[in-house]
Amino acid sequence: MPAPKAFIFDLDGTLIDSLEDIAESINCMLDARGYPRCGVELFRQMVGDGMDKLVERALPEEVRSPELISTCVEEYRTNYDRLWQEKTMPYPGIVAALEKLRQQGAKLGVISNKAHRFTVPMTEHFFGAGCFDHILGQRNEVPRKPDPAGAHEMAAFLGLRTEEMAYVGDSGIDMAFAKSSGMLAVGVRWGFRGEPELREFGADVLISRAEDLFNLK
Repeated sequence: MPAPKAFIFDLDGTLIDSLEDIAESINCMLDARGYPRCGVELFRQMVGDGMDKLVERALPEEVRSPELISTCVEEYRTNYDRLWQEKTMPYPGIVAALEKLRQQGAKLGVISNKAHRFTVPMTEHFFGAGCFDHILGQRNEVPRKPDPAGAHEMAAFLGLRTEEMAYVGDSGIDMAFAKSSGMLAVGVRWGFRGEPELREFGADVLISRAEDLFNLK
């Protein structure tokens, strides 16, 4: 198999370690309402399906209602606007790896289930406005991963077939997304979920360091 012509990345748990800032933004919302906080490690399983699901999972089960979830999503969004730069940072080796991939002529993109309004500024903040050729966060008009719609949108923008692209992520959702759209499914061992889940959902390749991206075949 030839090397991918484009590398498309998940954001949280793949490019950036954002777990603590996400957790604190949720926990501030819970504090304000007198609900118990969630331990930071719990968020490894809570994130990945968008803000509504994240908030729903964080709220006590007995108070979850569509109205309360909607209100708390707005509170979480306000908190996250304030906190996302506090402790979040790129994973080791990512910045250098992205630069080398670009030098080698690869196209780069981001597809995340994080809201588009956060995905774009955060990606540009941590990696520079010119690092990625295209950035797609979650938008109401496009089904979220693992639906393949975002992959086909990215491929059309880059002028490639999905089979010419690799998708790099840390969760089962990411691997299912890659497989459903025909992309090479590359699982990262350093992310939020871990190797067993990546294997369960069909990862084609597992990598332990950002530098391993240079050797995909």
